[in-house]
Amino acid sequence: MTEPIVNAAWLQANLKNPNLILLDASFKENQSNIKTDLENIQIKGARFFDIKNTFSDNNNTLPNTIPSPEKFEFEAKKLGINKNSTIVVYDNLGIYSSPRAWWLFKVMGHQNVAVLDGGLPEWISQKYPVESIPEIPNYAIGNFEAKFDPELIKSKEQILENIQTKDSVLIDARAENRFKGIGSEPRPGLRSGHIPGSINMPYTQLLRNGKFLPKEELVKILKTDGRPLIFTCGSGVTACIDLIAYELIGKNPKSVYDGSWTEWGQLENLPIEN
Repeated sequence: MTEPIVNAAWLQANLKNPNLILLDASFKENQSNIKTDLENIQIKGARFFDIKNTFSDNNNTLPNTIPSPEKFEFEAKKLGINKNSTIVVYDNLGIYSSPRAWWLFKVMGHQNVAVLDGGLPEWISQKYPVESIPEIPNYAIGNFEAKFDPELIKSKEQILENIQTKDSVLIDARAENRFKGIGSEPRPGLRSGHIPGSINMPYTQLLRNGKFLPKEELVKILKTDGRPLIFTCGSGVTACIDLIAYELIGKNPKSVYDGSWTEWGQLENLPIEN
């Protein structure tokens, strides 16, 4: 796939492709406290991609951190994913957690993956087929291979170094009040503010009715100077929304600070700005 997103009409036209695997990456709950009445419904034939419990490092005290390539590969195989699979991932909020799943596959070296623009709400609005979420079935084991790309992920040490070098632009997807330190953090025990030198681009400004803004609008909002881009947020989820938006308009190298504010905000020795 050349684009990071596909629309509902494309997915409907390709549902019978034997290599297509449709993944539901919806969260049961989210830090943004966004509600849905679609939690018991899925696109017909979807498989549940459990970011929180399966495709995260559960031994890490930070939420949603990337799992090891070995674990990712093992769990992807259990879902019946193959090396030649065409993957489309969606969530039940429109665009929220699905970009995180897209990014995880990219980090693990799988390029043939896209996000369903508008997710489940858009699919339903087009009157395409849905079903009640079934008991989790056993799938034929796939032959997926993880080929970890370390360039797509950044550590706090790399972020600290970048504050000095300014080699990359750090983009924070959190709401403006949290970025400016005038709103409380949803997770207890975190300082308020932002990483020095970062710029604020709230992910909500890049969406309309659960879909990405058209490219011509994104071009007007998102300014880049050719430097690599690093994305951060609260816990590495909505940062991936910003990343896809920038991917739609330019090919700067892009990565995610996986620890994000949950890590940075709890470490007293790291600098912050308000």
